[in-house]
Amino acid sequence: MTGESDVAARLTGFVAALRDHGVRIGTGETVDAARAVRALGLADRELLREGLAATLLHTAGQRQVFDAVFALYFPQGVGAPDADGAGPEELRERLASALAADDVALMARLAIEAVDGLGGYGGAPGAGGWSSYQTLQRLRPQTLLARVRDDLRARGGGDFADRLLDDEIRRRIEVFRGQVAAEARRRVAERRGRDEIARRAVAPSADRVDFLYAGRDRLAELRRTVQPLARTLATRLAARRRRAARGTIDLRRTLRGSLSTGGVPVRPVLRRRRPARPELVLLCDVSGSVAGFSDFTMLLVQALHDQFSKVRVFGFVNRIDEVTGLLVHGTADAAGLGARIRAQARLTGWHDSSDYGAALGEFTERYGAAVGPRTTVFVLGDARTNMADPNLPALRWIAGQARRVHWLNPEPRSQWGTGDSAAPEYAELVAMHECRTARQLSALVGRLLPV
Repeated sequence: MTGESDVAARLTGFVAALRDHGVRIGTGETVDAARAVRALGLADRELLREGLAATLLHTAGQRQVFDAVFALYFPQGVGAPDADGAGPEELRERLASALAADDVALMARLAIEAVDGLGGYGGAPGAGGWSSYQTLQRLRPQTLLARVRDDLRARGGGDFADRLLDDEIRRRIEVFRGQVAAEARRRVAERRGRDEIARRAVAPSADRVDFLYAGRDRLAELRRTVQPLARTLATRLAARRRRAARGTIDLRRTLRGSLSTGGVPVRPVLRRRRPARPELVLLCDVSGSVAGFSDFTMLLVQALHDQFSKVRVFGFVNRIDEVTGLLVHGTADAAGLGARIRAQARLTGWHDSSDYGAALGEFTERYGAAVGPRTTVFVLGDARTNMADPNLPALRWIAGQARRVHWLNPEPRSQWGTGDSAAPEYAELVAMHECRTARQLSALVGRLLPV
């Protein structure tokens, strides 16, 4: 990695891989990154990584993808380490000491040794490839917690509460696990090509993960992005509202005024609007895997509440209940929103399965007055009715009363209508949009929310 042409190729490949993962990087930023590489050099890898992050990234949420791709294109080392092949027990002893000292650099070197000695498969070490899973299974770093705790206690770490100390040790172990995973990816990339591994082995950023398949950690990461995303969307909505307030051209008055300028409409006359903040109603399926999607959307809309004169939120499984108050008073505990709603609201009857028809029917009976000519309704859910009656007349009534109705479906469009999905039937009555990721959701919300 010493030749200038090789460094340029790595940098352009690195930028292309980041773009493939949704990081927006322009030509000017790429040029700035090249200048950063020239100024910082390659000797200090950590300094280079921070310099490239400063020139290429726009949000903190992109950092996880950046670090994983950086490890492929600017690796810490190439090939096997210059060390004798250490056995698992010797590596465990050295790792315990590194964890106790929180020596990240030593942990990185041990990760290289561990993958080299324990992670190879296919006959000779590395003949078939390298596996971080196999490395960690043989090394078992999670079992070192008690040993590291005793070591820290012996060094005078008694001021920590046991729970806090254990949490800190687990954090250090997770750092090491990440280093092992990065080293295994690097070795595979040397053999199969960095570009392919960057596409296939680097986890996408949280805003590009499907809501239906996002784990607890990814959903927690998404919740942390609600406020910044809401500020961006609020700015867009305010700009749209200012443009809409200017009104459309009054053709008759414009032509009359143009008589004084020889028929040239120099000063267009606009029909002045009296802008009024719209009302918003959310109907959210909070059952099963759809719950993460509904929770995130509810939090986003709550963060945008100043943009509307009234926001009302209703949750349902097979019964429907208003949860606006639970949402407003519980925003400080975003992680527990779904559990709080399911515990305090009456959302189920004699069974626990989703029933869109029953929920929509109950909404029209109990809360029909919430929908009026200024109301935009968003329905959040996968439209899977568990073979129950979809109650199309209820949705048709809502669509007739509201200003607009949009249905956001977190399932891929290719799955609409399969199994117990009533999505095609509902889509004939209201506009249904595929909304699988936070990125899609933010684009839809910015485009569909009324002004």
